[in-house]
Amino acid sequence: MRRATTKGFKRTSSLLRDKIRKAGESRGFAVTRVLTHWAEIVGEDMSRICRPVDVKYGRNGFGATLTVLTTGAQAPMLEMQKETLRSKVNSVYGYNAIAHLRITQTAPVGFSEGQANFAPAKKPEKSQLNPEVRKEAEHVAAPFQDPDLRQALERLAGNVLSKHKNSKEGL
Repeated sequence: MRRATTKGFKRTSSLLRDKIRKAGESRGFAVTRVLTHWAEIVGEDMSRICRPVDVKYGRNGFGATLTVLTTGAQAPMLEMQKETLRSKVNSVYGYNAIAHLRITQTAPVGFSEGQANFAPAKKPEKSQLNPEVRKEAEHVAAPFQDPDLRQALERLAGNVLSKHKNSKEGL
C-alpha cells in the first residue's frame, strides 16, 4: 500500500487555477478558447505550423503575452506573420487582449513536452509499392474474410516484402 507523500498539502497551481481563470475571464479573455478553437481562430494553414502553449498577464499592463510553439524551420515564417497572428486572436475578443506574441521552438516547461507534431504524417498508399510486391501481398492476405484484417495484412506484407527486396538489391 502506497502512502501519500503530500501529507495534506496541495500544489499552488491547483489552488490558484480557478482564481487565475476568473481573472482572465473578467478581462474578457478565456484562455481555453484559444487552445480549443486554435484552428478556427488563426486558420488551417497557420494552425499546421504552430500552436499556443501559454498565456501570461503582465503585472501592471493591460494585455497578455501569448507564447506560440513552432518548429525551427517555420519560426522565421511565423516571425514575419506575428502581427497578423496577434490581430486574428484579438479579433475574436474584440479588443487588444494579446499585447505581445512570443515564438518559441520548445515548450516553456521542458524539452520533452516541446516535441512539435502539428499535422499528422501521411500514410503511404498501395500505389507506391512495386506492382509485383503489391500482387504478392494481396495473395498472402487473400485467405482472410474480414476486410479490415485483410487490408492490414496486405500493408504489413507489402512493407515486409518491399523492405526485403530493397535489402537484396543493395547487396
